[in-house]
Amino acid sequence: MNSFILNRIRPFLITISVIISLLLSTFTFAESKVSQAPMFNLPGVDNTQVNLADYRGKVVLVDFWASWCTPCIRSFPWMDEMVAKYGEQGFEIIAINMDQESILATKFLQRYPNKLTIAFDPQGVVAEQYEIMGLPNSFILNRKGEIVYKHVGFRLADLDKYEAEILSLLP
Repeated sequence: MNSFILNRIRPFLITISVIISLLLSTFTFAESKVSQAPMFNLPGVDNTQVNLADYRGKVVLVDFWASWCTPCIRSFPWMDEMVAKYGEQGFEIIAINMDQESILATKFLQRYPNKLTIAFDPQGVVAEQYEIMGLPNSFILNRKGEIVYKHVGFRLADLDKYEAEILSLLP
């Protein structure tokens, strides 16, 4: 598909993602089917690069989010808490922002400070590889880089379940 067509379709796909995210914001579902996580190398905060290969040997939660996503706002404090709680055991979170305008992500991160590893995918290339179905959409990877758990949405009622999944992969 040429880039002209892709650039014309991308706004439609993002709109569909927003609609699905809003529909799924009231519930979440998990999928437990092991598959290799697509590799990526994305720009991060302060001109850094976030390369998934650098996290091999760690349990990683890859989270796709956007500044306008209400469930994403609710997920950030919990994710920050999980990194603080389990980071020394080899747990990391890579939060991949989907905003096309970087200023929106910057304002969000100023409003909700955190210690997460932030990456940016404004064109949705990595999101397409992961076949995200709404926002937030998270993937928990084992130490081999395999996707073990997948969640669409974020529910406060499921926090114990999310944490138990992380713990099941840590030593």
